Amino acid sequence: MIERFSTLWKRLNAQGNAEQEFAKLNARYSEPHRFYHNMCHIRDCLSEFDSAKSLDHKADLVELAIWCHDAIYDTEAKDNEERSAQLAYDICIAANLPPELARRAKDLIIATKHNVVPIAIEARILIDVDLSVLGKPLEEFEEYERNIRKEYSWVPEDQFKQGRSAILQMFLGRESIYFTDFFKARYETQARRNLQMSIDALR
Repeated sequence: MIERFSTLWKRLNAQGNAEQEFAKLNARYSEPHRFYHNMCHIRDCLSEFDSAKSLDHKADLVELAIWCHDAIYDTEAKDNEERSAQLAYDICIAANLPPELARRAKDLIIATKHNVVPIAIEARILIDVDLSVLGKPLEEFEEYERNIRKEYSWVPEDQFKQGRSAILQMFLGRESIYFTDFFKARYETQARRNLQMSIDALR
């Protein structure tokens, strides 16, 4: 992973020590309360992104957003995406990257709140990559759900079931869970099966 991050850092012509920046991100993703939103999630997102790079020519921008999109993750906070986005912006500025790139990376990460329909293809790809786990084989999806529960272990069972059901129903209620034809063809059908199964179990 450090080699991949360093390679991106060089392609961006970012100033500063890539290994040190990776270490800072890795420390965040290694926090003990993370069971899903950790470096394994980033690795999986990068793998999904690699399969879809041909969809967009701004691959480095999206990859940068992937690296940073869950950098700050506090299950008791409501502004994780905004804070992660600001962190990405600050990293870009400190690395002497163009302010426009920093702003766009920030906007992409805020889009992972999943509360608006994305317009830009970069945002659509990032969101679909982030949600690819919903369409994975049942065993992998169930492990994801168990890990989410661990991250919210402080929430009482009844309250968790109600909140989680609402989130999953929100995704299931979309006309399409995925925003690109590529990911729609790859994961839409299984994602709907998984979501309905999980909602039924929570109820």
